[in-house]
Amino acid sequence: MERRRRTLFDILDEYFSRAERIFESALESGWDEFSSCIEPLSNVFVGTSDVIITIDMPYVDRESVRVGVHDDVVEVLARTEKPICLDEMGLRHRRGRFDSYHTVLRIPVPVDKERMETRLKRGILEIRLPRVA
Repeated sequence: MERRRRTLFDILDEYFSRAERIFESALESGWDEFSSCIEPLSNVFVGTSDVIITIDMPYVDRESVRVGVHDDVVEVLARTEKPICLDEMGLRHRRGRFDSYHTVLRIPVPVDKERMETRLKRGILEIRLPRVA
């Protein structure tokens, strides 16, 4: 079986294909243009007695916040008080609007979902889940 030698054009084609895949994966932002939904910034802190999740949700309508805990996953969905234009947030490299937040976060330890506490203050949603001993 004869092995075909790669040409310079083959190598360049592979290089540009790989660079394009890396570039496209870096541009994924968690923003769904069609549903006007964006994935907010979040943090999961595992303490000795509880798990604290903070989610950045500016301009959220307090009454629309929905938090669900299923097995080892927390799902949060909330609508904003009004549609938010990305230009208004100082973003110049991206255009568009969104009117809701949605995120799904994995909880790395067992928690008691019945004793969950939530608090929304200054656009930051804090979810406290006591750990199961």
